[in-house]
Amino acid sequence: MKIKRIGAGPRMSKAVRYGDLVFLAGQVPDDPSADVAGQTRQVLEKIEGLLAEAGTDKSQLLSATIWLADIATFEQMNAVWDAWVAPGDPPARATVEAKLARPEYKVEIMVVAAR
Repeated sequence: MKIKRIGAGPRMSKAVRYGDLVFLAGQVPDDPSADVAGQTRQVLEKIEGLLAEAGTDKSQLLSATIWLADIATFEQMNAVWDAWVAPGDPPARATVEAKLARPEYKVEIMVVAAR
């Protein structure tokens, strides 16, 4: 099987497609000045675009890992996530509090999807 790398840079790819699986790198917001709900919306839009580029969509999500800079924002993030996730097709998911790469990031999300 051939590996397709999407948005490949010197350190990492934004997504990698291998057979019927698509692995996305952790996605962070482009505008980190937003609150956690706004950052979550930005990240989910980026995920949708990368999934489309890889030939799939959010209804095919298998797993998601979500990192929050402050677990106290869990419900705010969940409100956006719940409105976004495909009804009837939620992935396996983990959410943890973590120190993110930049202090202004409030959320980072990584997913795996089928094609």
